[in-house]
Amino acid sequence: METFLLAFGLVLLSVLGLALGVIFGRSPLKGSCGGLACATGLRCSGCRREESHE
Repeated sequence: METFLLAFGLVLLSVLGLALGVIFGRSPLKGSCGGLACATGLRCSGCRREESHE
């Protein structure tokens, strides 16, 4: 139970830190290029790569 509470507190602290950064004027959180957007056969509009990933 102590491990769960410690892990939960760490995640909560991380989310709070990210939220405070956005609230105080930093740029919004963005994902990186990749994941499902650059899967085979799909185009990734944020990708620097020009090929169609096929």
